[in-house]
Parts: sequence; structure tokens; C-alpha cells
Amino acid sequence: MNKKLDITVLVDPCTIPKDDPEFAKASKEPITEYHVIEALRELGHKVSIVGAIEDIGAVVNKLTEHKPDLIFNLTEHFGGDRQMDKNIVSLLELLDIPFTGAGAGGLLLSRDKRLCKQMMSLHKIRVPGFISLNPGRKFRVPKSIKYPLVVKPALEDSSEGISNASLVYDEQALKERAEFIHEQWQQPAIAEEFIEGRELYAGIIGNKKLTVLPVRECFFEHENNDGPLLLTYRLKWNAEYRKKWKITFGFADLEPSIQ
Repeated sequence: MNKKLDITVLVDPCTIPKDDPEFAKASKEPITEYHVIEALRELGHKVSIVGAIEDIGAVVNKLTEHKPDLIFNLTEHFGGDRQMDKNIVSLLELLDIPFTGAGAGGLLLSRDKRLCKQMMSLHKIRVPGFISLNPGRKFRVPKSIKYPLVVKPALEDSSEGISNASLVYDEQALKERAEFIHEQWQQPAIAEEFIEGRELYAGIIGNKKLTVLPVRECFFEHENNDGPLLLTYRLKWNAEYRKKWKITFGFADLEPSIQ
């Protein structure tokens, strides 16, 4: 695309530096907002930044008065509530301003791990066996579901709430981990069968015409069995921890038929 656009980057307010609200300085840290804004400017686009503050009327006024060609949506929550990310997109849909990323329906489905798996199962896509664990309610693990299980918050992302303790091998450990999630995250938990294998990531972009990006892999190369078996929150976001356990990311080496 050669056309230069007027682009508003919509961000979470907490990501806007007080000393650099326009993200004009170069960042030494791998911060998504800085890199996206820098890349858009290098491509010659006119870029403005708007924070999705809780005064939603002010946000609407800024967007309707400015009316950009495109909104690059980098928001992940509203008022600290990640489940409200779909509501921000719903607002953009109502304002009829083109934006990047999934629509409200897509975010609704992907936010709830239980709903997402049920939808995929409906379309005959195989998913690990799972059960939902709701606060204050007894549960029973069906015989068809086998341990070990991975216990996660049902409504989070980015591996939040996932640690080495998330992998449980019996009902008592499952109960304790589920109660921990209920107390710490104030939401239901999901427990799904742990599937041994490789950790692969396939990114897809596009609307009617889809493009599949090269498959990436997380390589677990530590030699003893005490190391992490899951891509936990700490492993995903802590470079020193990854270095300790010799865990790296790179392009996956796959047979063409699998690719």
C-alpha cells in the first residue's frame, strides 16, 4: 500500500509514558506500542495516539472529531478488566471507523477458553478434553478425561495464571489449584488434558483472503526433568528465566505436508 494514511493508535492508558505521551523517543525495551508507532511513522503515515480512558465520552469525541482513516487497536482491557476488550471494539464498530485486529465477536469467542473449545468441537476440530470449575460449586472429573491436567483461569490470556503448579496429577491438586484461581482471579477455572508434544504457533492475518505466517516454535531444550513443561507466564515474559532453562523461540522445522 503506497497511500499514506491518518492512523490513530488506540492504547491502554497505563502504557502511555508520562514523559513521552506521543511515543516520540526511541525505546530501549521491547515495548509493542513503541515499535508499532515507530514502524507506522517510518512508513510515512500520520500517527496520533489516544488512550482508552474510562471517560468513554471523551474517547468518542476525540475519535469522531478527528475521524482517522484507520485505528490501530492495541488495547487489551478497559478500566483494568480484560473481559471488556470486546466492548472497546464494539464501540469502534458503532463509530464505523476501520480498525485492526479481531471484531467484537472474535474477541468474545477467544476470551472464554470454554466457549472457544465448545465452538471448535461443534465444528469437529479436536481439542483436549476439559471441564469447567466454577467458584463455590462441586465438580466431578469424567472418566473420559485423563490426568495430568492443566488448570488455567478461564477468561485470561498471555499465559496469565499459568505456572508450573498449573500441571496437576490428581483430584486433590486439581481442587487446590482451582481454588487458588478462584481466589486470585475471581473467575472460573478450566482444566484440560495435558498433551505432550511441541509448542507451535501459527499466525493468520487477513479478512476474506487469509495469509498464514511462518510457523514459530518454543524450544524446550533443558536436559533434566525438573524444568518447565508448559509455557508459563514467567517463562513467556522473563528473559532471564528462559535463559536459565535454555528455552528459546524460533521458526519451526516441519515437514511440508504438516506445514
